[in-house]
Amino acid sequence: MFSDKNNTLKKAAAWASVSTAVLLCLIKGAAVFLTGSLSIMSSMVDSLSDILSSLITMAAVHFSVKPPSENHRYGYGKAESISAMIQAAFIVGSAVFIFYDGFDRLIHPQVVEKTDVGIVIMVISLIITLLLIGFQRYVIKKTNSTAIIADSAHYNVDVLSNAAVIVSLAVVHYIGWQWCDIVMALFISIYLLISGIKLAGQAVAEITDHEIDAEIKEKIVHLARSSEGVKGCHDLRTRVSGAQIFIEIHLEFDGRQSLYETHRLSNIVEQKIMRICPQAQVIVHQDPYGIRERRLDHEIKD
Repeated sequence: MFSDKNNTLKKAAAWASVSTAVLLCLIKGAAVFLTGSLSIMSSMVDSLSDILSSLITMAAVHFSVKPPSENHRYGYGKAESISAMIQAAFIVGSAVFIFYDGFDRLIHPQVVEKTDVGIVIMVISLIITLLLIGFQRYVIKKTNSTAIIADSAHYNVDVLSNAAVIVSLAVVHYIGWQWCDIVMALFISIYLLISGIKLAGQAVAEITDHEIDAEIKEKIVHLARSSEGVKGCHDLRTRVSGAQIFIEIHLEFDGRQSLYETHRLSNIVEQKIMRICPQAQVIVHQDPYGIRERRLDHEIKD
């Protein structure tokens, strides 16, 4: 289970995200009004979606930190995966909107004005975004929250889009290539689309109980088989729910040992596994060595 400190960090990151999204949207909105730049508008639209997605993240964090209940004994961690799915939908929607507007401006060009002011505003936006990402990475390192990871993905995209907007405005300002603003907006929309699809795939993997990284699973199996008294192991299965990892494994012991002794040895294995995955909940089932039974490993191999 997470400590109160980790839960507080996740809530603080959610609040910081909402506050930053509102601030960035206002700043970029002013820039669009002054310059008429499509690339800035594309970044502002993304910030608008960030406001809503950050609010969703806040709600997901609120539910995910709730303790298990009678009807949700595995907790509420999947709320974070649902949050990530909704955020992915907003990212894809923003990409489609920007792409459509970009083609419209290719047909009906508009002059970008006051590019020097736009550059200053976008540099300020970039600095604010980098400060938020730094805080989010600290929280992710401490909590491994899926919702915060998904939310941070938004702002990582913002860093690239803000930098791209600054470059396009500089080209328009110093060289006079007005079309560069439109082309850059189209590139940003494509990048947003790819990011949204990737994020959706990660969320679906968690919702459908995709196994954790194969390398970690191999470490768990090796650790179990090399532990005191363990003669074998099978039916290892894992899943992720928000920041919580659930690990189930069957350990094989000498059937002549007492239940007390096998329980003691199982606890040792549990503690070793939790050193590899500190945020895991480990469930061990003890089997007598040599027993023949239908196993999950057999069904998977079949």
